[in-house]
Amino acid sequence: MNTPVPMPGVHALIAVASGKGGVGKSTVAANLAAAFAARGRRVGLLDADIYGPSIPRMMGIGGTPMAADGDRIQPLVSHGIACMSIGFVVGEADPVVWRGPLVARTLEQLLAEVDWGPLDVLVIDLPPGTGDAQLTLAQRAPLSGAVIVSTPQDIALAAARKGLHMFEKVDVPVLGLIENMSYFICPHCGARTDIFAHGGAKREAERLGVPFLGEIPLDVRIRETSDAGTPIVIAEPESPQAQAFLSIADGLWAGIAPEQDGKAGPGERVQL
Repeated sequence: MNTPVPMPGVHALIAVASGKGGVGKSTVAANLAAAFAARGRRVGLLDADIYGPSIPRMMGIGGTPMAADGDRIQPLVSHGIACMSIGFVVGEADPVVWRGPLVARTLEQLLAEVDWGPLDVLVIDLPPGTGDAQLTLAQRAPLSGAVIVSTPQDIALAAARKGLHMFEKVDVPVLGLIENMSYFICPHCGARTDIFAHGGAKREAERLGVPFLGEIPLDVRIRETSDAGTPIVIAEPESPQAQAFLSIADGLWAGIAPEQDGKAGPGERVQL
């Protein structure tokens, strides 16, 4: 029942999780996938948020995935990243009214019945919380580890703590915490405001003994580029916001693949 689904050709699987919604987890997942791709990795992005898929919009991609060989489903490709989401087959305004067992079965299909091809890293955008979907992925996907996304305030960190303990209970390594919406820089006067407080995730990571991966600012350009379907790492790669994501991706890669030189050879990226 809990035997991991084989993922041949996929070197590492990273789950991006949060204890609660509204902390920007999907935005982080999309930009981390883009950051890995910007470093020359072969990257996949699995939208495991069955009830609220947002990766199709954030990656600017739509259409119906097909089974080209009559068996395994071919992921859609955007910005050089292989993407799969229930949002490709369910209308954006249509609710997914499914019970837990059907959600679990769908997630297993997205893992095992998709032709992910050779990948250096598959980023998995988990739904918020600690329910059936998270447990299914933790038990069935051969995860290299999980990343917890939180905003700095206490109520978000309390939920993040629950997510971290869930992964510990199912023996999935926690690769670290990311503090999203960490601070706001006024585009007009340059003044900094810590809207949701600041530094809470770093202190929590130190308290729990897990790595602190970095801070992402609350910034209108991150929101605008995500809504437009081109994550800021792709749209504005030299911006400070993009550099924050790139730095976090570099730290993650160093932890999951220290033996590799870090880059795919020519022609090894996912082809359009």
